[in-house]
Amino acid sequence: MTTIEEHGRLTSRSIRSFVIRNGRLTKAQAHAIDTLLPEFGIAFQSQPLQVDTVFKRGGPLCVEIGFGNGDALLDMASAQPETNFIGIEVHEPGVGHALMGIETRQLSNVRVIQHDAMEVLEQMIPDASLDRVLLYFPDPWRKKRHFKRRIVQKEFVELVADKLTRNGVLHCATDWEDYASWMVEKLDACSRFVNQANTGHFSPRPAWRTKTRFEQRGERLGHQVFDLLYCRR
Repeated sequence: MTTIEEHGRLTSRSIRSFVIRNGRLTKAQAHAIDTLLPEFGIAFQSQPLQVDTVFKRGGPLCVEIGFGNGDALLDMASAQPETNFIGIEVHEPGVGHALMGIETRQLSNVRVIQHDAMEVLEQMIPDASLDRVLLYFPDPWRKKRHFKRRIVQKEFVELVADKLTRNGVLHCATDWEDYASWMVEKLDACSRFVNQANTGHFSPRPAWRTKTRFEQRGERLGHQVFDLLYCRR
């Protein structure tokens, strides 16, 4: 298994919530990365991003962390043209797939960053600039010895709180019950957030969150899906 650290693309943060696996990159995805990433991608940088310059307009800003193949991200961007979306993903096949979708749908309100989301949030996203942060079906790291790799930790919760505007929303979803309970515990413990479903409870899936392929597969297998919506105080 190849980890992203071996490519030297990331800095020295020791515990990561992901590993780069050898997924199959199709010719079309590779071509999209070569030709479309310069147009619809944002290169990682260690300084705050000038969002209005990137999108050439103002408007609400939403970030999706780990967008997979990008289908849900593009559906939301199509349905909410007034909102600017930044998708963050480390896996090349997913990035390539999303880029092809951006071109096919002729979306001008989506950009992608192929990098570690924590470092993007820490270094590129200005404080109090995000209206929504989306975290859909992150790796649950099911074994107890791997719980330290789960992205939803105190550090992540505080960082997201820094980046959200007042009344901005963090929206998480998972089909792993243990991880759902973990998320509620971590988020309810942060005084900077209010659980929109009341402490210790989950929210119904909002209509604007389209179902992902991963989610649909889980439902066919009988998995329950948990949505968590937390508002920044």
